[in-house]
Amino acid sequence: MQVQVRDNNVDQALRVLKKRLQREGVFREMKQRKYYEKPSETRTRKKAEAVRRARKNARKQAIREGLIAGPKRPARPNNARPAARPAT
Repeated sequence: MQVQVRDNNVDQALRVLKKRLQREGVFREMKQRKYYEKPSETRTRKKAEAVRRARKNARKQAIREGLIAGPKRPARPNNARPAARPAT
């Protein structure tokens, strides 16, 4: 995995790298591999993850179809706008 460093800004490049590693699940996998996991525990964990994914997909599908209400968005005042991004 590569991250480009722009204008010698190593801190920003590190933040981007950490975010990508987090998204890929590298930290979670490192934590799991720290100790031995019995095959029965592996099966149980994978089954629970599959159930969680299936429930999440079913919930999203139900929201799309209008069967259940989606998450509420926080109310913003009418005159408030999102902050402008600083020029880089």
